[in-house]
Amino acid sequence: MCKRGVTKGAFIASEEAPCDTVSAEELELINAYTRKPLGAEDVYVFSVVLCDNDVDRDGERFPVESLFALEKLFVGKTGIFDHDPTAKNQTARIFACKTEAVEGKTTATGDDYFRLKARAYMPRCAENEKLILDIDSGIVREVSVGCAVESVKCSVCGEDIAVCPHKKGGEYGGKLCCGELTAPYDAYEFSFVAVPAQKDAGVIKSAYGKEVSMERIMKQLAQQKSVNLSAQECKKLLGYIEELKQSAKDGVYYRDSLQSEVLRLSAALQPDISRETMEALTKTMSVAQLNEFKRAYENKLDEAYAPVPQLYQKSDNTVFNGQFTI
Repeated sequence: MCKRGVTKGAFIASEEAPCDTVSAEELELINAYTRKPLGAEDVYVFSVVLCDNDVDRDGERFPVESLFALEKLFVGKTGIFDHDPTAKNQTARIFACKTEAVEGKTTATGDDYFRLKARAYMPRCAENEKLILDIDSGIVREVSVGCAVESVKCSVCGEDIAVCPHKKGGEYGGKLCCGELTAPYDAYEFSFVAVPAQKDAGVIKSAYGKEVSMERIMKQLAQQKSVNLSAQECKKLLGYIEELKQSAKDGVYYRDSLQSEVLRLSAALQPDISRETMEALTKTMSVAQLNEFKRAYENKLDEAYAPVPQLYQKSDNTVFNGQFTI
């Protein structure tokens, strides 16, 4: 599986202490990102569940090992709106992140439930007053995170979910099939979004990370499987299609030229066969067959119009080219 990116959504945790409570230790972590020291009264702090190990509505999940890997990658990442990576959308920043188990809760696969929870801050200012009010009142609650993973493996066989024979959501030997997002290698941001795809850890797929190969895309399409592509991957696929279109145009031009040459040679060597008949015949030929006819006609033409010496005598089917004087 080629490297790919996803956006995983979740929610702002509400079981914490009041969001405006910030400890001295947290304030020290926050000030590691500021140009000047900020006091507790200067920042608004909140907890957010970034993602978990449960199966989402797209039939994918982060294994616990991936959550622990993301735990380190998300520290310091910014919070924006709707995955729009512009400076004006920067709102908050993660200053701490931790994977934790939730006692008494299990996933759709029957595993113990784990989640990746972060602490984030934003400055208290007039511009952020409405957002802070929306968070406190539960209006803004869902978030989605962008990260890159090495592969998406089948939970049943461990192979690339895009090419293995198992279907997401199906059960095989009593085991639920889902795509496991493995080996995260980068994290980008978390976004405030309106509609998550999970009940507890909303998911909105997006595109980050390295490109998938055209071979994998074509294989998935041939198997009538869905393909998640990034903007860069879509651009690459469109470029590939354009190249195929140009190649097809060149191929049509070459075939038409080859067909015209076969018709010309046929008219010279087989005048008793009508052009209409030859046109009907050559239209059904492949390029290889047209080339074969062309070579055969050219050989016959070379034989029919072979060069003859100036003084040429022929007797009893024997050719004599003796000495002569000019």
